[in-house]
Amino acid sequence: MATYQIEVTDTFAGEANYCWVRRYTIEARSKRGAVTKLAREHGKGWRVDWDSGDTARYNLQGAAVCLFVTEAK
Repeated sequence: MATYQIEVTDTFAGEANYCWVRRYTIEARSKRGAVTKLAREHGKGWRVDWDSGDTARYNLQGAAVCLFVTEAK
């Protein structure tokens, strides 16, 4: 298991806005697993936008909200 940091924030014109932000620390086997655990608690509908290897961005369907997930070092 690894520890992942997740930041959930609002978007404006498709870009992360950070008008508000919520931060979570989740233990999971992968970035996708961390997002799945977050979705069980806070709502489903997250779709991957891009994954650069270190960081991945997911968008919430039907909302101006995104999240970034990175492995904690």
